[in-house]
Amino acid sequence: MGLGRWDGEALGAADLARAEAAIAAALDAGITRFDHADIYGHGSAESIFGEVLKRAPELRARIQIQSKCGIRLATADSPQMYDLRAGTIRARVHGILERLGTDNLDALLLHRPDPLTPPEEIGAALTGLHDEGVVRSVGVSNMSAAQITALQAHTAPRLVVNQLEMGLHRRAWLEGSVLVNTPASADVGFPHGTVEFCRAEGIELQAWGALANGRFTGLPKEPGDDAVATLLGELARVHDTTPETVLLWWLQQHPAGIVPVIGTTNPARIAACREAGAEPSRLTHEEWYAVWATARGAQLP
Repeated sequence: MGLGRWDGEALGAADLARAEAAIAAALDAGITRFDHADIYGHGSAESIFGEVLKRAPELRARIQIQSKCGIRLATADSPQMYDLRAGTIRARVHGILERLGTDNLDALLLHRPDPLTPPEEIGAALTGLHDEGVVRSVGVSNMSAAQITALQAHTAPRLVVNQLEMGLHRRAWLEGSVLVNTPASADVGFPHGTVEFCRAEGIELQAWGALANGRFTGLPKEPGDDAVATLLGELARVHDTTPETVLLWWLQQHPAGIVPVIGTTNPARIAACREAGAEPSRLTHEEWYAVWATARGAQLP
């Protein structure tokens, strides 16, 4: 679970209370992995989490912390860019650890690929941090099978995670698997074979944006969202659960073993996802396809 993008740099008692409530709700829901990135709130998300750990140091042994680096946000003098040079990775990781108030990360993910930095340099940096015990495992985010293969060739520890935007709202990862040999295949904006590659290599697929910012559970944005929300509500009643759980079940039921990343500090929203982590999907084969067909708004080929 991620704690969102805390606005502003001055964090106060109200922010700390909100973070503590969110973490408590997550633990109550069985969530023990927390996802960060050095750019979230310009580091404030990690800082507030670190304050929670400072007040309850025993919490560290109960949870796993992962964070990401590699994006340099735009400034008045430069555009947004990606930077996975060895020195930058090391500096960012030590900044992350300082903000979190911990000696190591359970996982470090590279936030986005940096086409200008050679994989040899990136891999050496990851290997060094892993050998030193600063990061216990390493992975990537928003990378294709080919990019992972190129990086793994120069990285001693196994790359164990690929975090991608995946969900009912962002279905190119799924559409590509059934649009082979159709004209629509050319419109799939997702690298073919990446899901299958990760599954074959034992790389965990983490889905960021899994709840689609509430599009199907109360905050419709696109034509057709209401129809999906209605179906999710009906299935929630059938299975005596919440629409959020049905939405996550749909994602988790895929044989790739997708792990949803929930980004929120709302305890009620966290609680609504509880059953998704507590038990396997109860959706039938037919119900799963009905959800997909409703979201795509057209029959499968």
